[in-house]
Amino acid sequence: MFYIIGLGLCDEKDITVRGLEKERLEAFYGKDLILADRDMVETESDEILRDADKKDVALLVIPVRVVHNASIMNAIGACGLQLYNFGQTVSLVFFSETWKPDSFYDRIKENADLGMHTLVLLDIKVKEQSEENLARGRKIYEPPRYMSITQAVSQLIEIEELREGGILTPDKTLAIAMSRVGGSEGQERIVSGTLSELLSQPPEVFGEPLHSLVIVGRRLHHLEVEYAETFAVNRESWRSTARDVYGCALD
Repeated sequence: MFYIIGLGLCDEKDITVRGLEKERLEAFYGKDLILADRDMVETESDEILRDADKKDVALLVIPVRVVHNASIMNAIGACGLQLYNFGQTVSLVFFSETWKPDSFYDRIKENADLGMHTLVLLDIKVKEQSEENLARGRKIYEPPRYMSITQAVSQLIEIEELREGGILTPDKTLAIAMSRVGGSEGQERIVSGTLSELLSQPPEVFGEPLHSLVIVGRRLHHLEVEYAETFAVNRESWRSTARDVYGCALD
């Protein structure tokens, strides 16, 4: 059996009890488990077969079972917005000078037209090669990069200025930034405000990566407003935008 085990949201303590059965496999076979990423499996076949002329080497095709765990898809409810009111989830990638994909905008607009919230997953770059190293076949990797809330909001506003759909207006669109969701005390961060307010915050306000961002939809319940208000950059601004722009009835 080949197990794919969800490690959870934050650290080694998030693994499920069932997931710990991995250790039983190590004890049974008397071998340490080796982490083989996609790059190793796809490009290091020469290394895997290096001693095949001296001893038997077998590649086993085996059944797969997924051991599920928590994910940002359900843990996002920690921000106070109801999961029932979320629409399509979108991904936001790092822009470059020549590549600024904006298909996410159409999905956010579809959600906005229905009044639904949008979970925006921010890009990560791990084991990324430069174009030069990739072309030369050199296994030299760039340092890991994790998209920040500041960069994400900046890119959203940039595309809004190009598309002019009116769904990501900086001072009229509410959003909630989250990091290290499910982490221990002091790790998890939740910050709410307009896009403009989030953009103006210093990076340390949002905590360490990984980050996620929620674009708040117009189908906004007053209890959602009141809960997320506790994380607001400016509580008065949060409430007034929810009331005057989103039409949410507040006492």
